[in-house]
Amino acid sequence: MLQPVQPPAAPQIVQFVNPEDSASEDKVLQEALFSLKAGNISTQLKPTATLPETLAVESSLVKNRIKNHASIGTLQQKQQQGKQSSRQSSPEIKVSPPTREEEEERQEQQLRSNNSQGDLTLPTLVDHSAVNLGPALNISYPEHKEVPLTIVKRLLVQERGGKLREFEFSVPASSTPYRSAQGSQQSQSPQGQESQSTEANIPIEAGSVIELSADRQEYDAQRQIITAEGNVILRFQDALLDADRLQVNLPNRIIVAEGNVALTRRGQVLRGERFEYYFVQDSGLILNASGELQTESTTTATGVPPSDRFVRDQPLQGVTSQGGYSFEVGASFGSEEDQRSTSIESPEGEGTLNRFRYQAERIEFEGAEAVATNVRITNDPFSPPELELRANSARFRRISPEVDEVVASKPRLVFDQGFSLPILRNRVIIDRRQRQPALFNLGFDNDERGGLFIERTFGVINTPKLELSITPQYFVQRAIFGDDENEGGIVNPSAFGGKAQLEATFNPRTNLVGRANLTSLEPGELDDELRASLRLRHIIGNRLPHTLNLEYSYRDRLFNGSLGFQTVQSSIGAVVTSSPTPLGKTGINLTYQAGVQNINARTDRNELLEVDRDNDRISLTRYQASASLSRGFLLWRGKTLPATPTQGLRYTPRPILPNLGLTTSITGVASAYSNGDDQQSLSGRISLTGQLGHFSRPFLDYTGFNLSYTQVTRGSESPFRFDRIADRSILSGGITQQVYGPFRIGFQTAFNLDSGEEISTDYFIEYSRRTYNILLRYNPVQDRGSIGFRINDFNWRGNPGLFDGSGVRPVVEGVTR
Repeated sequence: MLQPVQPPAAPQIVQFVNPEDSASEDKVLQEALFSLKAGNISTQLKPTATLPETLAVESSLVKNRIKNHASIGTLQQKQQQGKQSSRQSSPEIKVSPPTREEEEERQEQQLRSNNSQGDLTLPTLVDHSAVNLGPALNISYPEHKEVPLTIVKRLLVQERGGKLREFEFSVPASSTPYRSAQGSQQSQSPQGQESQSTEANIPIEAGSVIELSADRQEYDAQRQIITAEGNVILRFQDALLDADRLQVNLPNRIIVAEGNVALTRRGQVLRGERFEYYFVQDSGLILNASGELQTESTTTATGVPPSDRFVRDQPLQGVTSQGGYSFEVGASFGSEEDQRSTSIESPEGEGTLNRFRYQAERIEFEGAEAVATNVRITNDPFSPPELELRANSARFRRISPEVDEVVASKPRLVFDQGFSLPILRNRVIIDRRQRQPALFNLGFDNDERGGLFIERTFGVINTPKLELSITPQYFVQRAIFGDDENEGGIVNPSAFGGKAQLEATFNPRTNLVGRANLTSLEPGELDDELRASLRLRHIIGNRLPHTLNLEYSYRDRLFNGSLGFQTVQSSIGAVVTSSPTPLGKTGINLTYQAGVQNINARTDRNELLEVDRDNDRISLTRYQASASLSRGFLLWRGKTLPATPTQGLRYTPRPILPNLGLTTSITGVASAYSNGDDQQSLSGRISLTGQLGHFSRPFLDYTGFNLSYTQVTRGSESPFRFDRIADRSILSGGITQQVYGPFRIGFQTAFNLDSGEEISTDYFIEYSRRTYNILLRYNPVQDRGSIGFRINDFNWRGNPGLFDGSGVRPVVEGVTR
């Protein structure tokens, strides 16, 4: 989502100091006088009769506060009239600027008066604000002993080819606001009413230096405005501002930049035609804004970035795709967790999106909040974008360092600059610790939940090291139509269920994950409707890391080939798994694991069952070890097309590499059981995989395929059904074929050659584009399906340009859009 680039805190009052004048002043008077003294910069300029046009206010957000901005540089201590005390009243502050001699004399008198009475009063500042910005607003501060000290910082100004000039400016030593008179010292007016004071919250960061360089620089001594033109570069803290022309209003501390403006900070680039920034209130405006957000680098980048002029003039190049964000409404086919359950869960996101482009007619920001008008956001580096998020307006607000809020007006997804899909949810919470769920999610589980169901996740505990969530579920199809075991009913307990998940991180190497699923609230069915697991995972070693899993599960469900789904009533134990280990330079990889578990599960061997029993389950301890060797061979390799939107990246996020490969593997498994039984197996597998074409032309330009054969040799068989090896000769294969344009169809299947029985088959239809992908899958054997949506993530170098691809901004009714 849109996270506008926020200019960092900046110095508050800029002072031009002449060393000779400073040496002659009294030390106390130096701290009291805030009037500007221009001694090091040339003032041989033609005075301007009116305020320069570039400082005219554009922002409606700024117009409402212009008087406050005009007063920021001229804070004045207005004393209460008619106090019921012996304190001397301060003279009235003149709206028009007094002469220097008059002001110094008045300030000296005020200091003597305050010192004689033992009170410390803030000095009065001279109003040198530009006339067109309005008269200074008198801000009254209470008489308080804790007046913040000042820190002397530096402003470095240099005209190219000229010498470097250094100026001092004073800033409050802390960002703590001046204290209000309420609750401390309160003074009474003659009418007995409390005097009102205004607090000034001045955000600063100590130790910053501002550097301003340009081809030409001028200083208007009368209005105290610095004008820089030609290749202007302003560096402050970890940000850099480029512009063709820039003006600084010293009394009001306003910066206005125009012409090819670019603000670069922590991997983020914000460009625009006009940029207004009000230092003290940390607010401003960007017109015709465009930029990039790179979330990975925003927290790690340090130092002042290079000028955007180098990037702006570079063509778009080096486009790569590193991944993306995907979610499924349905089952995650092919994953390890998928083999454990028939439940088709609601969308749970995986992956990240790290880089975006955006455009907006205007962005107004204040502190950590921003409002964008007619905003467009895309992950596509090319223009015009294939996929956009558009909104009439969007408001960004930072709730905490890890949580942001974005509220959009009429948000919608726009596909290929045509089809528009409204987004029902206009408020999104961006949580960097955990992705926020939708308003509600859909799922399909025909086996345990009666078909279609809806659910909503609620976070109970959400801390960096502990997360607990619960997800109530309502089984819509079971409630309306019923099933074989339930008659249905909208409020029937069997139509309700839920799940819970616990994740605890003890250290980077140790974490705990717990899950529970309940598929009915019928009181008498809880034992048969609850599934739960608890797993403690710890990584051992650095050079050759191993993973230790301590696991307990209750009614775990596994898919065992042609034997179908099997339920393990309970199991507890430990398993150690290795990471893939290369064996020298042979190209062979070794993986292995070993474990011991106490298991209670179903058996079909009557000799192991008691005559008088309630079920067909037995409890045994299983000792198991396995090892696998694998190696891949590249048989043929073609060439990719250039990474352009019309060739290699027309329908895919990365260019297709035509190739043909061969993979071989050998796996051995040995299991021993506490009743004396055992099961050993040795299997060999050979696979041929390949892809032809580049998926760039409209018809039949891509074919992907895989074909594998597995032969298993087995000794004795397991007493349990869930881990019994029943498929000894397996042929599996699949194909993916482009039909037309971005549409591809395919299937993946497996057969038991001994029995001729189908083990499992997936059918899918895919709509593939460069920036996104939609995938529909269905498995008739396992009776489940899914709808997947993926948004691809890109990285690039150079300037992608504007969204319309022309690089030219239109002018409508005299206004540059």
